[in-house]
Amino acid sequence: MASSKEYRDFVLEQFDMVPGLSDHISCRAMMGEFVLYYDGVVFGGIYDDRLLVKKVPGLSDFGMSEAIPYEGGKPMWLVECVDEPERLGEIVKAVVDGLK
Repeated sequence: MASSKEYRDFVLEQFDMVPGLSDHISCRAMMGEFVLYYDGVVFGGIYDDRLLVKKVPGLSDFGMSEAIPYEGGKPMWLVECVDEPERLGEIVKAVVDGLK
């Protein structure tokens, strides 16, 4: 199942609610899904209308569960608090810091 543009727009609107975050976020459609970038670095994506972020050290503190983005893909963290912009911003920043 592909992700909807409506869900993509919803996620991007949540990023807009986090001061200073949306200036760094970009999104690109890829094979029916959406890949998310922070200053050009992939940090996650929208797969089957689910926001998933890369697994990096330190994210286990956020209590997220693992999810597979697509058949044969590596496990990622499922972000269930998409409608909580402050928490979402903390998660994105933690992922980006973990990728450095």
